[in-house]
Amino acid sequence: MKEEFLHYLWRYGLFDHDKLLDNEGSIIEVVSPGEYNRDSGPDFFNSRLRIGGIEWAGNIEIHLKASDFNSHRHNADPAYDNIILHVVAVIDARVFNTRQEEIPTVLLPVSEEYYEKYLSLVNNPYTIACQSNLKDIDQLFLRHWLGSLAMERMGEKTGQVLKIYSETGNDWEETFYRLLSRYFGFRVNTGPFEMLASALPFRIIRKHSDNIFQIEALLFGTAGLLDEGLFREAVRDPYYLDLLKEYKILSAKYSLNKVHGWLWKFSRLRPANFPTVRISQLAAMLSVSGGIFSKALEAREMTGLRMLFGVTASGYWDDHFVFGKKCRPYPKTAGKQASDLLLINAVIPAIFAFGKVRDSAEICERAISFLEETAPEDNIITSEWEKIGISADSAFISQGLLQLRNSYCRRRRCLECRIGSRLISVGAPFRREEELILEPVKKEWGKR
Repeated sequence: MKEEFLHYLWRYGLFDHDKLLDNEGSIIEVVSPGEYNRDSGPDFFNSRLRIGGIEWAGNIEIHLKASDFNSHRHNADPAYDNIILHVVAVIDARVFNTRQEEIPTVLLPVSEEYYEKYLSLVNNPYTIACQSNLKDIDQLFLRHWLGSLAMERMGEKTGQVLKIYSETGNDWEETFYRLLSRYFGFRVNTGPFEMLASALPFRIIRKHSDNIFQIEALLFGTAGLLDEGLFREAVRDPYYLDLLKEYKILSAKYSLNKVHGWLWKFSRLRPANFPTVRISQLAAMLSVSGGIFSKALEAREMTGLRMLFGVTASGYWDDHFVFGKKCRPYPKTAGKQASDLLLINAVIPAIFAFGKVRDSAEICERAISFLEETAPEDNIITSEWEKIGISADSAFISQGLLQLRNSYCRRRRCLECRIGSRLISVGAPFRREEELILEPVKKEWGKR
């Protein structure tokens, strides 16, 4: 059994209240279970109990066994002196605070049905443990929970954006440039793109925003993709040689240090996603006068925002994927799916974070509306949800599904999930005890 399960039962009052008794047999009425605390200190703050007509206010500590109070050294910590009740599954010791005052310890009277339902979820072999029960969940309830999860995910991304913002000396354009660069790598080349953005600050690119050729020279050269021998056919390519010549001038001017060209990965990528093509598309974005992030903040409609990021690589790449080697000609425009991924992972979180810093509810709401107007991701995780009958109609909902699967289902945080919590407390039938595969049901309730 896990202590977090007892926390869940206490928090939601899932126990026989008529059997919560003190040492003299009096019923302990829980007026308020208190505020759940996930940090150090007692498990519940500001709880209120009524015993024999007298109301008590203070903190609650919960353990599997009473002796855990001493094992965890709470008896020597003044932070636990204001505990009014010690709630346990097994009483095997008397406990005292630092003032040598005995802390009332009581058994939590719980039906084993709840525990068996909980184990049926956490021991389920499928990643989405409750997939067979989702059909019983009200769709409005599910959608509301997914919305909360999408906002939770946005909060996590905001934290990442603000970390970069701090590292860049509170420069929003530099922050945005680094975010764009990170997600231009499509995971395979995320590392090299991040290294490129660090080696080539946006303040340098900004000085050449009116000359896309110079921006390409800066990006390709600092990326190490103009290194001799990297592309055998490039030695006689005029465009490649012009870029190399320009980069030598600019790198000397700005004292630039290159990324190693061999870090970039081309294998197992569609040619349209080769780093050469993607860097040219990035150059097109960064050539926007006045700064790409400033333009993104000015966008009030989704169509205007999409136009900023649905860019096309320069003309040379119409019939090339790599330097010096021609291919069937067609413009290398960032596809809708690639643009949407950039919007979801970089652009919209940056706008939302900007709104948070500026304390602007209007900007934050605009960012969320952009997410609601963006198509949902199409990946392994969203496909997994679709197979069990849950589909997303926007990126806002698909972000919620990603958060649910990765942060709750995969980690078996069923007790913290509104779906899992509802299934355990109300739920549909679960599997038999002998089918559980991780932790057997231990008949310990009420043991003294």
